[in-house]
Amino acid sequence: MTISSPTAEVLTIGDEILFGQITDTNTQWIGTQLTDIGIRPVRKTSVGDNKQDILNAFKEASQRANVVIVTGGLGPTRDDITKHTFCKYFGTELEINQEALALITEFFAKRGRVMTELNIQQAALPKNCTYIPNLWGTAPGMWFEKDDVIYVSLPGVPYEMKSLMEFEILPRLKNRFSTQIIQHKSIRTIGIGESFLAEKIAPWEDALPAHIKLAYLPHFGQVRLRLTGTGTDQALLDEQLQEQVSLVLPIIGEHVFGFDADELETVIGTLLVNSQATVGTAESCTGGFVANQITGVPGSSKYYEGSVVSYSNEVKMNVLGVSRDTLEAFGAVSEQTAREMAEGVRRLLNTTFAISTTGIAGPDGGTAEKPVGTVWIACATPDETFTQLLTLRNNRKINIELTSSYALNLLRKTILSSNLAEKN
Repeated sequence: MTISSPTAEVLTIGDEILFGQITDTNTQWIGTQLTDIGIRPVRKTSVGDNKQDILNAFKEASQRANVVIVTGGLGPTRDDITKHTFCKYFGTELEINQEALALITEFFAKRGRVMTELNIQQAALPKNCTYIPNLWGTAPGMWFEKDDVIYVSLPGVPYEMKSLMEFEILPRLKNRFSTQIIQHKSIRTIGIGESFLAEKIAPWEDALPAHIKLAYLPHFGQVRLRLTGTGTDQALLDEQLQEQVSLVLPIIGEHVFGFDADELETVIGTLLVNSQATVGTAESCTGGFVANQITGVPGSSKYYEGSVVSYSNEVKMNVLGVSRDTLEAFGAVSEQTAREMAEGVRRLLNTTFAISTTGIAGPDGGTAEKPVGTVWIACATPDETFTQLLTLRNNRKINIELTSSYALNLLRKTILSSNLAEKN
């Protein structure tokens, strides 16, 4: 095919996906792999174990995509109807594929297991498909072509699907299409809302070249700006994307913490290592979530000393040294308490920096003066302590994650302002 900008749709089959009993991770992975070889995903669809619904999905997908990737419904049980549906769609019937049968027989023999009739029937494939051997399981892959559309059927088990895609399907698709390069560049921002960010960079966005598109991807206090460029020259495209990053950084630089796959906690880890500094945490409303984020980074033991989850006032006083007078005068959720928590855990753990969180995560516990979502965070250094008031939402999980994100960002800004990295 000479299509220069091929498109794809990913179709997942199974009631378990629609019922929410399993999480569909396949389409995300497939979308990334297709983009990497210049095939643009245009839609992903999930459909249950209903033959007519699947047939309709095939027909609709063929009208908007050059490639239809289908996962799921290839097992040995009666609810796995993908092969039968393909037979109906392509006007054919099943027959035992001898190559598939030999591979399945070998699969069971190596494991000392006896094949059943249901296992043998997994080798029954539509006559007009191209058989794709599955060296990692018992459900064969299948390749069909009709009216210039390629249909690929893969098992839903992620490990098997990924292996078939990597070693069989992607190489075939690359050979079939003459594609443009699709390249992404992400700018990671924090501390500014999506709408405010959009307004701030509107002139820059309006001036983007036609072959470079911008997407806003918000997530828990962060917004990822994703630039997507298309072209035929990889080096030139990389240069053009980097040029656009250079143009926008002077506008939003104070909110940028990283690029591409950078995560906030990873960036902080690098700053601490470069600064030869350490950090500890004192958490109340986040219940250890900040510590979890920090220690999720491999090698965090180089700079992270520990945490005190001071959920009760007694722990705040007896372990962190928060004053009883402070708690009685201002309450646990206050700037003063957050400050003393951060300073107390820094002394306790003998760290360079320390961050603290205290607030009302919800869904109850709020008052007129301090409604749910009222949170104070603090970051202590040997010389001073910085505090910040957060006014969040009425959702406990979201409040915990937002607080963690903002607390880590306060730590990041404090490290940068301390100039320790430059001194070392």
